[in-house]
Amino acid sequence: MSRGARLDAPGTLHHVIIRGIERKRIVTDDTDRNDFVTRMGDLAVEADTAIYAWALLENHAHILLRSGPFGLPAYMRRLLTGYAISFNLRHRRHGHLFQNRYKSIVCEADPYFRELVRYIHLNPLRAGRVDSISELDRYPWCGHGVLMGEVKNGWQDHDYVLRWFGHKVGEARRNYRRYVLEGVAQGRRPDLVGGGLVRSQGGWSAVKAMRRLGMMEKGDERILGGGEFVQSMIQQANENVSHQFSTDEQRDRAFQLIQTICKRERVSMMALRSGSRTREVSRVRSYLSGKLVNEFGLSLAETARQLGVTTSAIANAHRRKKIKV
Repeated sequence: MSRGARLDAPGTLHHVIIRGIERKRIVTDDTDRNDFVTRMGDLAVEADTAIYAWALLENHAHILLRSGPFGLPAYMRRLLTGYAISFNLRHRRHGHLFQNRYKSIVCEADPYFRELVRYIHLNPLRAGRVDSISELDRYPWCGHGVLMGEVKNGWQDHDYVLRWFGHKVGEARRNYRRYVLEGVAQGRRPDLVGGGLVRSQGGWSAVKAMRRLGMMEKGDERILGGGEFVQSMIQQANENVSHQFSTDEQRDRAFQLIQTICKRERVSMMALRSGSRTREVSRVRSYLSGKLVNEFGLSLAETARQLGVTTSAIANAHRRKKIKV
C-alpha cells in the first residue's frame, strides 16, 4: 500500500521520528551529536520553525515542532541531507544514513501537546542513556534540560512549553518536572508514535464503545487527533494542493532560474550543463546549486541533473562553501 502524501501547512504541529537505515546508528559520539543538534537548531531559526521537544538517541530521534512558512519537508530535507553528508565524510562511508522517509504525525495540540513533550523527553531514560530524572535534568542531547534551565540553547522554544505548566517560570518548571516524573511508570507509549482512529480515541475499547453508541469519528493514519481536527486537516490539505508546485513545475522554475542567471552572467547554458569546469562556469554553478537546494527545495540529485554534474559534486561543493543543505 502506498503511503499518503504528507499533511502540512505553516503552523502545523508535527511529531517527527527519524530512524537510521536498517536500525543502524545515526550518531556515534558527541561530535556527531553536536553536529546534528546544532544543524537542527540553526535551521529552525533560519526557517522560522518552532521546536518544542526533542531527543537524540543512537539510531533514531524525535522532534516535536511547528512548521514554519516554508513547510516541514523543506526543513527536514535540509537537516537530514546536510547531516548525512557531514556524517559520511567524517566516517568515510557511503550510501544512505536514514530510512528513506522520516515519519511525521500531525498532532492536535490541546489533548496531546503536554503528553508528547513528556513522552519525547523521557526517551533517554527509557533507552538507558540516563539512570534518573536528576541525570535527565542535565542531559545535553534532549530538550528536557533546556526546560529545566540546566542546558542552554537559544533556539528551543522553552517559554511556549513552560506556559502550558504555569504562569511563572519557577512554578512552571516544578509542575513540568512533576508531570514528567508521573510519566516514568507509563513506559513506552505506542499510542503517541502514530496517528489513526484507534490511537486518537485511546484504544480499541474506546472505538468499540463509540460504535455501539452509533458514534462515528473520522480517522487518518497521518493524524493524531479527534474527528473534527482530522476533517479540518484533510480539508486544508486538499485546498492547498492547487498552491503546491509539482515536480514538473519545480523543474520548470529551476530551468527559468538557470536561464536567467546564465544570461545575466554571460555563461552558456550548454557549457554549464556539459560539465565545464572553467572558472566562470564553476562560479555560476556553485551559486545556482545553493539557490536550487536551499530556496527551491530541489534534491541534490535533481540539482546535479539540472547543472550537468554528479550528485557527489554538488554535495562536495556545498561542503567546501559551507552552504547549509
